[in-house]
Amino acid sequence: MPQGGAVDRLVAERLADAGVRYTRARRAIVNALRAAEGPESAAELDRRLRGRVPISSLYRTLSVLEQAGVVSPQLAEWLSGHHHHLVCDQCGKVEDAEVDAGRERILEELAGALVDGFDFLATGHSLEVEGLCASCRR
Repeated sequence: MPQGGAVDRLVAERLADAGVRYTRARRAIVNALRAAEGPESAAELDRRLRGRVPISSLYRTLSVLEQAGVVSPQLAEWLSGHHHHLVCDQCGKVEDAEVDAGRERILEELAGALVDGFDFLATGHSLEVEGLCASCRR
């Protein structure tokens, strides 16, 4: 993941492409998301922001960030089914990708090999492949 100023620059560019300014409140929310150890609800973000951003602005900003492809809401895997993601670096589009059972076994083995040597018990995995979608390649 890009660091500090690079993240701000990339988000500012993405928002500018969408015709939106990167305000102080939006920057605070992006920084709070970057500092999170995992997905957080708006209520959790609000608590961590300690009132620096009004809750109504928080919800609007999350919507703006989603529309600009900066954040992506995801349904829980138990609801949407096990799948992986193809993420466009340019437009932010996220496409679900399911693989056949044979390839899924290979990914499970890879996940096991990845945690080998760490004091970590893998309970699942997901793969996110970054690149350019068909629209952005044109």
